[in-house]
Amino acid sequence: MKKHNFSAGPAILPATVFEQAADAVRDLDGIGLSILEISHRSAEFKAILAEAQQSVKDLLGIGDEFDVLFLTGGASSQFYMTAMNLLDNDETAGYVDTGTWSAKAIKEAERFGNIVKLASSKEDNYTYVPKGFDIPDDMKYVHITSNNTVFGTEFHALPDTKVPFVADMSSNIFSRPIDTSRYDLIYAGAQKNLGPAGVTLVIVRKGVAGKLKREIPTMLNYETHIAKDSAFNTPPTYPIYVCLLTMRWIKAQGGVAAMAAHNDKKAKLVYDEIDANPLFEGTTKVEDRSRMNATFVAKDDAHTAPFLEACAAANISGIKGHRSVGGFRASIYNAMPMESVQVLVDVMRDFAAKNA
Repeated sequence: MKKHNFSAGPAILPATVFEQAADAVRDLDGIGLSILEISHRSAEFKAILAEAQQSVKDLLGIGDEFDVLFLTGGASSQFYMTAMNLLDNDETAGYVDTGTWSAKAIKEAERFGNIVKLASSKEDNYTYVPKGFDIPDDMKYVHITSNNTVFGTEFHALPDTKVPFVADMSSNIFSRPIDTSRYDLIYAGAQKNLGPAGVTLVIVRKGVAGKLKREIPTMLNYETHIAKDSAFNTPPTYPIYVCLLTMRWIKAQGGVAAMAAHNDKKAKLVYDEIDANPLFEGTTKVEDRSRMNATFVAKDDAHTAPFLEACAAANISGIKGHRSVGGFRASIYNAMPMESVQVLVDVMRDFAAKNA
């Protein structure tokens, strides 16, 4: 029986990717070996890695001005690796605090250099994305979390500055076109829009790393992984392969521009119902709503548990909101089909008809 998986992550992937990934566990492209057992030094895996790196560049419209790395440790490891590799002790970086993950990034970065919190929406429980704040021109970089999975907000435009950005794009990478010329570094845990948990994408502009006075541990140094083409040690071969399959799927759908159009339609369907339904309300400012994670609550908390039961009866999974917000969260990443979104909307309407 089909489940409609609205989990925030690890999250839904395209059905064809599941099928191809399962086939490769048994036999990778007819070579008689599983993807799980081939050497990361083999010609077969080198070809997978090269195609995956090129696919990132193709989808984002970038060239050789960036290095593409597939690392481990999740986006959480990048909270400190970015500052460790890009910021000297006497330099300053600005951070925008928009939720759980940006707050964690700030905490880790404060171990390196001078970290200035440029703006925060914490006092309003992160219900909006701050705007109109000043960014000093002498900052090394500005860090943002482009989409906030817990609170359901998203940067729909970058702050006005000439300072380069560092961005955690874990939950909206490849969901829309971006102007990569404004970034020095982009990182993303794979387990939302790109692949399974276990691999982290890092896109770093050439010449940005390797300029600091501090000594960096070998495994935490971007230069190590650039020089060894993401294979200084054994990389997460299977997650990288699944990421490649997902990027092939995105290309087949028409690329990130097509993803953006599809995601906009899904988000509109959900938010239109939230706004029209007498029993529910959104938790964020309308202009900052995430296209990836729609957060909402029952106006009467007595409806919360019964609505979750109605969702379960309709084979809807992963709809319960994060404990920081409560209520409900519909994560509608690239692979989420419109049909599943419609099922959720139908349940909301039916629930209102029976309980209003």
